[in-house]
Formats: sequence, structure tokens, C-alpha cells
Amino acid sequence: MINRELIRIKIVQLTYAYYQNGNRNMDNAEKELLFSLAKAYDLYNYLLALIVSITQEERHRVEIAANRATREGAEAPSARFANNKFAVQLEENKQLNLFMESQKRRWEDDMEAVRKLCDQIEQSTIYQEYMDSDDDSYEADREVWRKIYRTLIQENPDLDAVLEEKSLYWNDDKEVVDTFVIKTIKRFDPANKADQELLPEYRDEEDRDFALKLFRSTILNADDYQRYMSESSRNWDFSRLAYMDVVIMQIAIAEMLTFPNIPVTVTINEYVDLAKLYSTPRSGGYINGMLDTIARHLIQTGKMMKTMPEPRPRRPRNDCQDERALRREGRRPTIAQTSAQRVANRQQPETEQQ
Repeated sequence: MINRELIRIKIVQLTYAYYQNGNRNMDNAEKELLFSLAKAYDLYNYLLALIVSITQEERHRVEIAANRATREGAEAPSARFANNKFAVQLEENKQLNLFMESQKRRWEDDMEAVRKLCDQIEQSTIYQEYMDSDDDSYEADREVWRKIYRTLIQENPDLDAVLEEKSLYWNDDKEVVDTFVIKTIKRFDPANKADQELLPEYRDEEDRDFALKLFRSTILNADDYQRYMSESSRNWDFSRLAYMDVVIMQIAIAEMLTFPNIPVTVTINEYVDLAKLYSTPRSGGYINGMLDTIARHLIQTGKMMKTMPEPRPRRPRNDCQDERALRREGRRPTIAQTSAQRVANRQQPETEQQ
């Protein structure tokens, strides 16, 4: 489940924290990296367990409504959603149950959030259409949960706030982890019953090695990488870079030089996207140009044995563009608060709180 996109995000956060917290112990930093990646896998299981908790709350509601209907001689409520075939299979999943038995956290401790989600689901058109449908297939049951997750759980500020209180790592993890939960829902097969396999923590050992090797190379060769930045920045105002930009470029250079099978353009694109996420609005374009220049410098000086496409000719700037650029000078926005900063500033490591 932990892919290279998530690994790169974690290394940006932990590299920033490494330089900010003053305690530069490489062994502890590597343990923190692996711990933070493990927390992402915890979140994956915890979000699957949320589906189970919602189902159990819905079953409780149906039971209460059925008892009231019996007393009043009214029609019994439909238990279709409470007995959703996909959700029942997930509830019985051996792997998920084994994981939850090892955890201190339970959705039962946040029933207010679960009940609020149940209310939102019951008020949604997705739920109403499902309850009114004659399609009683497993596929229909699985599909309604895929729609509910994408619509009501994937982007839910109230739920995000609950998760952030549980772990400072989860704030930035959820967007990536959500995609794996949806993928898992789609993969469920009724024939597998309780033995349905969930996604493994790592796709293979190579991805775990990628995380450790990239992080270690980033830290241990920092002086060399920052020298390459300086050597390549004659046409760039290197001194105006936000600190997060320096961190992101340092990691990108480490990846270029450490992993010969990853194309330069792939690395540049990945870290430009991270700059847009973690640094200033202008950082993406700035880092794109800088990394392109640095990569060509490394190739020309024989430090990197990779190839790159010919650079595109630059379009001439007009007077209006120059004027706008001058007006923007000196007004770079500050770095937004991120979990990288929260990790760097926290007083007590989460590992000690477990």
C-alpha cells in the first residue's frame, strides 16, 4: 500500500523536521521515517474499520426502529443497508479484525463522529437511490459503499479533524490513503469471504529500501547537493528560496543521483508537485527550472549518467510580465503550516505515547 508517492511525502516532512528540531541523530531519524510510514498503514486499516463501525451503528438503529415498529404495529424498517453484503464481508475480514485487536484506538471511542456520518449517509441521494433500488446483488452493495466513501468520507472536514487528533501524521496521509481504501473496496470478491486479502503494508521490499536509501542519501550527502544547487544557480536568485524549497531540491538531487533507473523528468515532476503542496505558490515553477538546470549541470560534469530531452526555447518576456514580476519581488508568502512543521516542533515523539 505504501507507494513511492507517499514515501516522497514522508521524506520531505522528516527531512524538514531533521533540520528543524536540532537533534540530528540519523538512526533516530530513520526509525521515525519507518514509524511514520507504518502510521499510514494504520490509517488505511482504521478507515476500513470505519465502514464496519458505520454498519454496526446502522444495524443498531434498525433494531431500535424495528422494536418501536413492533410496539406501534407499524411496518418494520428496511435492514438492507445495515446488512450490506460488502460491509458484512469486511466486518468478518480476518486480516482487518487481527489488526484492530492489536490497536488501542477504536471507533467506539468516537461514536459521535460515527453517528454524524450515519446521518449524512441516510440524508444522501446515494443512500436513497440504493434503498429504493431492486438490485440486490453483491456488486450493487459494493458500489454503494464506493460512492459513499468518495462522496462523504474522502473529503470530510469533520472526519479529518477527528483523525488529526488521533495522529499528527494522518493529516497529510489521508488524501493518499483514501485512494487505497477505494481500490480495496473495488477489489473485494464475495468468493473470498473472510479471507479476502487487504493491501500489504509495502508492495515489495524494494519500496521499503527505496525509502531508507533515499532518506539516508539526502542527509549524508547534503553538503554536496547544496553545492550543486549553488553551482547551478547563477541565473537564479538562490538566496530567495524558501527553506522548504531547499529541502525539496536536496531530496530531488538525492533521488537523481542514487537511483539510476528513475528518469530525471519523473523525479523533477514528482518534486515540483510536492513543492506546490508544501511550499509557496511560486515554488513549483522555480523548482522546476532549478532542478532542470541542476540535472543538466550534473550530466555535463559527469556526476550523473542519465539523459534528458533538449530544453525548450524560452519565450521572450514582454514589458507587462517584467512589471508584474517586479511587483511580486519581496512578497513571497510564508510556508503554510504542514505536518512537517508539526513533527519538527512537537515536544514529545508519538512513539513514546503509544
